[in-house]
Amino acid sequence: MTGTLVNTTVNGDAVQFACPTDESLMDSLRDRVGLTGVKEGCGTGDCGACSITLDGELVCSCLVLGVEANGRNIGTVEGLADGDKLHPLQEQFINHAALQCGICTPGFLVAAKALLDKNKNPTEEEIRYALAGNLCRCTGYDKIVRAVQAASKDLRKKK
Repeated sequence: MTGTLVNTTVNGDAVQFACPTDESLMDSLRDRVGLTGVKEGCGTGDCGACSITLDGELVCSCLVLGVEANGRNIGTVEGLADGDKLHPLQEQFINHAALQCGICTPGFLVAAKALLDKNKNPTEEEIRYALAGNLCRCTGYDKIVRAVQAASKDLRKKK
């Protein structure tokens, strides 16, 4: 494949891939790196299904070019679990039935982790604001908010 060579870090691992200069980071992560947890919902940055962190900031990967990832740190839903041990957010999404079809779930998890990395004890309003860029058509948002609140509590207990 011809394209621009990109050297990046994904979920703590050095990754190298080649991609066309006009390919989205979402497509690069899915098609070149094999991280299919990054979902395409809308392709316009409106739904949050493709949410990742780029140098610690939450972004829609459909709005970033793959070549822009060169030399940067990417976090995806695949990086949440520690081996077979689920992240508290993943555990609480299961416990609170905060998922159904699964298209939006990775984006919500990444967005929630980005929030909890910066704010260990967010209010309900802060959680809803942080997750406002993510859309769900199945569960409604109350179960998702409750799962984030429970995970926040779990993470504070661990400290």
